Amino acid sequence: MDHALGLPVPAPPVITLFGRPGCGLCREARQVLDALLGERAAAGLPVPPIVERDITTDPNLERAFLVEIPVVEVGGHRLLLATNPARIRRLLVEALDG
Repeated sequence: MDHALGLPVPAPPVITLFGRPGCGLCREARQVLDALLGERAAAGLPVPPIVERDITTDPNLERAFLVEIPVVEVGGHRLLLATNPARIRRLLVEALDG
Protein backbone atom coordinates (compact mmCIF):
# COMPACT_ATOMS: atom_id res chain seq x y z
CA MET A 1 0.00 0.00 0.00
CA ASP A 2 1.23 3.49 -0.85
CA HIS A 3 1.29 4.92 2.64
CA ALA A 4 1.45 8.51 1.44
CA LEU A 5 -1.87 8.27 -0.41
CA GLY A 6 -3.42 5.21 1.24
CA LEU A 7 -3.71 3.52 -2.15
CA PRO A 8 -2.64 -0.02 -3.03
CA VAL A 9 0.70 -0.30 -4.81
CA PRO A 10 0.29 -2.23 -8.07
CA ALA A 11 2.08 -5.55 -8.33
CA PRO A 12 5.03 -5.60 -10.72
CA PRO A 13 4.37 -7.18 -14.12
CA VAL A 14 5.37 -10.76 -14.80
CA ILE A 15 8.64 -11.44 -16.63
CA THR A 16 8.11 -13.89 -19.48
CA LEU A 17 11.10 -15.79 -20.82
CA PHE A 18 10.40 -17.39 -24.19
CA GLY A 19 12.69 -20.29 -25.10
CA ARG A 20 12.78 -23.97 -25.92
CA PRO A 21 14.13 -27.12 -24.29
CA GLY A 22 17.86 -27.63 -24.77
CA CYS A 23 18.53 -23.97 -25.56
CA GLY A 24 21.79 -23.04 -23.84
CA LEU A 25 21.28 -19.32 -24.45
CA CYS A 26 17.82 -19.57 -22.85
CA ARG A 27 19.34 -21.23 -19.79
CA GLU A 28 21.95 -18.46 -19.58
CA ALA A 29 19.24 -15.77 -19.90
CA ARG A 30 17.39 -17.37 -16.99
CA GLN A 31 20.56 -17.31 -14.88
CA VAL A 32 21.10 -13.62 -15.71
CA LEU A 33 17.48 -12.83 -14.82
CA ASP A 34 17.78 -14.70 -11.52
CA ALA A 35 20.97 -12.77 -10.65
CA LEU A 36 19.49 -9.39 -11.61
CA LEU A 37 16.31 -10.09 -9.65
CA GLY A 38 18.45 -11.06 -6.67
CA GLU A 39 20.14 -7.66 -6.89
CA ARG A 40 16.73 -5.95 -7.07
CA ALA A 41 15.51 -7.85 -4.01
CA ALA A 42 18.66 -6.91 -2.07
CA ALA A 43 18.05 -3.26 -2.99
CA GLY A 44 14.43 -3.44 -1.81
CA LEU A 45 13.02 -3.06 -5.32
CA PRO A 46 9.99 -5.00 -6.62
CA VAL A 47 10.82 -8.47 -7.90
CA PRO A 48 8.32 -9.90 -10.35
CA PRO A 49 7.93 -13.61 -10.97
CA ILE A 50 9.44 -15.24 -14.04
CA VAL A 51 7.23 -17.38 -16.26
CA GLU A 52 8.99 -19.54 -18.82
CA ARG A 53 7.19 -20.25 -22.10
CA ASP A 54 8.26 -23.12 -24.33
CA ILE A 55 7.83 -21.85 -27.88
CA THR A 56 7.70 -25.40 -29.25
CA THR A 57 4.26 -25.87 -27.66
CA ASP A 58 2.70 -23.07 -29.74
CA PRO A 59 3.21 -22.87 -33.53
CA ASN A 60 2.64 -19.10 -33.51
CA LEU A 61 5.31 -18.52 -30.86
CA GLU A 62 7.67 -20.88 -32.63
CA ARG A 63 7.25 -19.00 -35.92
CA ALA A 64 7.65 -15.64 -34.23
CA PHE A 65 10.64 -16.39 -32.00
CA LEU A 66 12.52 -19.47 -33.25
CA VAL A 67 15.58 -17.55 -34.48
CA GLU A 68 15.33 -14.83 -31.82
CA ILE A 69 15.23 -16.80 -28.55
CA PRO A 70 15.80 -16.19 -25.78
CA VAL A 71 13.16 -13.47 -25.68
CA VAL A 72 12.36 -11.60 -22.47
CA GLU A 73 9.11 -9.67 -22.16
CA VAL A 74 8.12 -7.44 -19.24
CA GLY A 75 5.06 -5.20 -19.13
CA GLY A 76 4.90 -4.55 -22.85
CA HIS A 77 8.68 -4.25 -23.27
CA ARG A 78 10.37 -7.00 -25.27
CA LEU A 79 14.02 -7.89 -25.78
CA LEU A 80 14.85 -10.29 -28.61
CA LEU A 81 18.05 -12.35 -28.41
CA ALA A 82 18.27 -11.53 -24.71
CA THR A 83 21.85 -12.69 -24.19
CA ASN A 84 23.58 -9.54 -22.97
CA PRO A 85 23.30 -8.93 -19.20
CA ALA A 86 23.53 -5.13 -19.62
CA ARG A 87 20.66 -5.12 -22.13
CA ILE A 88 18.56 -7.36 -19.86
CA ARG A 89 19.26 -5.04 -16.92
CA ARG A 90 18.24 -2.02 -19.01
CA LEU A 91 14.99 -3.79 -20.03
CA LEU A 92 14.15 -4.50 -16.38
CA VAL A 93 14.87 -0.90 -15.32
CA GLU A 94 12.75 0.54 -18.16
CA ALA A 95 9.87 -1.88 -17.62
CA LEU A 96 9.83 -1.98 -13.83
CA ASP A 97 11.14 1.38 -12.70
CA GLY A 98 9.92 3.63 -15.51
